[in-house]
Parts: sequence; structure tokens; C-alpha cells
Amino acid sequence: MFAAGLAALAFLQPARDQAVLSRTLVIAAVVLAVWTVALVARARHRRRALSLQVALKPQHYLQACAQGSVLAYWGWFWPPVYDQAWLIVAQLLFAYAFDMLLSWSRRGAYALGFGPFPVIFSINLFLWFRPDYYYFQFLMVAAGFAAKDLLQWDREGRRAHIFNPSSFPLAVFGMALLLTGRSGLTWGAEIASTQFYPPYMYLFIFLVALPGQLAFGVTTMTCSAVLAVYLFGVAYYTVTGVYFFYDSYVPIAVFLGMHLLFTDPSTSPRTDFGRVIFGILYGLSTVALYQLLGTHGLPTFYDKLLQVPILNLSVRAIDRFAVRARLLDPTAILHSFAPRQRRLAYVSIWAFVFAAVSAAGGVGDDHPGQWLPFWKQACADGRPHACRYVAGVQAAFCEQGSEWACRANQGNEPTGAAALPTLADYAIVLRGSKGPVREQTPAGLTALACKEGWAHACAGP
Repeated sequence: MFAAGLAALAFLQPARDQAVLSRTLVIAAVVLAVWTVALVARARHRRRALSLQVALKPQHYLQACAQGSVLAYWGWFWPPVYDQAWLIVAQLLFAYAFDMLLSWSRRGAYALGFGPFPVIFSINLFLWFRPDYYYFQFLMVAAGFAAKDLLQWDREGRRAHIFNPSSFPLAVFGMALLLTGRSGLTWGAEIASTQFYPPYMYLFIFLVALPGQLAFGVTTMTCSAVLAVYLFGVAYYTVTGVYFFYDSYVPIAVFLGMHLLFTDPSTSPRTDFGRVIFGILYGLSTVALYQLLGTHGLPTFYDKLLQVPILNLSVRAIDRFAVRARLLDPTAILHSFAPRQRRLAYVSIWAFVFAAVSAAGGVGDDHPGQWLPFWKQACADGRPHACRYVAGVQAAFCEQGSEWACRANQGNEPTGAAALPTLADYAIVLRGSKGPVREQTPAGLTALACKEGWAHACAGP
């Protein structure tokens, strides 16, 4: 049934317009169908029954609801997400069939539930391959489910998968793309930048993740990861006078990863203190990877993906350390609480922290690093990396049609009033990380220019 559904998608108009993508869907369906026939034939030959049971786990459907909400909200402001919807359906069909066939091949039993949904949604929140290379998307899905089923260890007397089934293939394929210099085969850079387009995106992610955090006790990971990156960013700004991530203290895609990527309760530490350490390590490793990738001229959107499998491998050691270092445990005061009370307390602390960081400008829509005036002043003050960043932004604005940006970037910027962008430039120059400027009236554009720091605009049109 799943293979037939996948094959049927190959005959939809979007697939028929792209020959390679259509063939990819058909080949994936044929592979699943052949595997099904071989499996049934072997089972009949061995007189072995293949069982199916229903298992609806809250950690699957709550996570899927949160991820699906983010996809829907993001797509409302960036239409390519909605264009991708039918391919997400294709991945779900493939994932269910692959997971089912692998489980039946190894154990003769399959638990049907919502398990594939959070894996597929999570993958699609961070990486898509372009249509001519979409076979890699199916290979990525297969790698995630194969790793979950085949790579296991003993934890607390029971077998458990080692790696997060969505972050493992993201990291493996991300590393392969980096090593081969083929990141252009994906939409990775566009995904990371456009997730900030919707208004109040930080608040939206915070809210949709709360049910899962309350249910599964992963709040300590998210809170400590966000705080680690935010406090590092504040310290960096204090020392250098510029922002480490340029347009934010905690980039939106990193913030999303801190809520809906590395927080799988099955592949994270079991102890509360261990989860605090786990979150701090994820946050600081994001900073380190961003610096490493940027220094070598590589795409930085992998900064929240590459480290998760390594962190998954370290969870048992982290838990052992957490047990031995009880005197350092900041959560010790809550250990006498019942599990539900403790989770509620952690969520309450996280809500307070999020509100405080938001009030301080740590997360939100109006970070000054988004806009050019801050960086032009930082360049004039001789701040690190500021002039190079200004040149890059002005080059992008020039390509989009701003005559002022072209003059400024060529070193031909005149003096006086002519040195400033005009109303004709505003629709381009005022664009920050929130995407295209929606305000188009002269008065509105002038007011926006004043808000963003173009002092000459504050005097009026």
C-alpha cells in the first residue's frame, strides 16, 4: 500500500515536470515492492507469521504536532515549504514502508504508530535536497531508520537505540556534503535563513514545544542550551562590540534545533543534571562549529547538526559524571519533587528565563545586528569583522538593485546627503533577517528607516 502510494505520487504534475524526481519516486516504490514480495515469500517458506500491533506513543505525536506547526507557520511566510508538502508525504510513505519492512525482516513484528512523523518532520525542518538529487533524501531517511534499528546498546538493563534517528542522517549527510563541497545540492542555506521570516518566531517555537517539554522532562536541555549560547553572545559583544552570529544572539535555526532536534528523550541523558550538561555542550558546540565552518569559508548552517551523534554517544558518560558530581547539581533542590512536579518546575523556570532573555533583546524580531547602520558604525569604529560584513551586505543589496549600495561597495560613495540611501533604495536596504520589506508607502518606509538606525530618515521624507 505504501509503495503503491509512493508510485502514484510520481504521476502528479509536480513530479511529471521533473524527470529525475519522477524516476526517483518510481525506483523507491519498486525497491519497497520487491522487498515486500521477497519478505512475504520467505515468511511463507519458513511458515513464519508477521505480526502488526498499534502503539501510539505520546513522545511521537506530541513532537510531530510541534514540528508540523512550525512547518505550517513557516510555510505561510515562505511558500517553498508548502511546495515541499507533497514530497514530505512521499517521505512519510517511504519511511513507514522502510521501517515496517526492516522490522519484519529482523524480528517478524512491527509496532504501527506515529514514529515516522517526528523523524520526517525533523529532517525537513533542516535539510532538503533539490529535485534532481532527491534520491539522497530517501537515502537519508533510510539511514535514520536503519541506524535506529541496527545501532543499539544497553541502557539501564534494556536495549535502546544510540542515535537520534533524524539528527544522525542529518549529521552524516551534512558531513559528506561538506567534504565534497556539494552543499549547493540542498536548500540548507535557504532553510536556515527563511525560518526567521514569520513574526514572533522565537515565541512560536517556545510555545509549541512546551507540551513535549512538560511531558518528557527535556526542558533542562533546551534551557541550558539557549542560556549557554546567549551568555556567550553577550560576553562576545561586551569584549568586541559586535555580535558573534551577526544578526542575533541565538540564530532562529539554532533555537529550533534546541527545541525540536537534539531533545529526543530516548537518546539523551536520564539524569536531570546530565541533561543540563547535555544542553550546555550542544549550545557551546554550536558556537564552536559556527566559528570553525565560517573560518574555513564553509556553509555555517550545519552548526546545529554535526555534533548531535557525538553527543548521543556521550550520554552514558555524562550520566555517570552527573551521578558522581551531585554537589555541583543545580537541580538538586528539586529531586524531592514527584516527577510531574519536577517537570512543571523546570518548565516554569524555563518560561521565566525565556521571558527575561526576550526582554533583554536576546531573542525576538528586533535585534539590531539585522540592520546595516549598526555594522556601518561598527566598521567606522574598527570593530572586528564589521567592515567585511558591511561589504558583503552591500554587495547583496547591489545585486538586488540598490544604486546606493553599488556605489558604496565600489568605493565611489559621495559625501553629504548623496552618501545616504534614498527612498528608492529603502525597499532593498531596509531588509533585515525578517525577509522582504512589506511596507511600501513612502511614509512607512521612512519610519522604518528611522527605526533601523538611519538617522537622516528620522527628519522625515
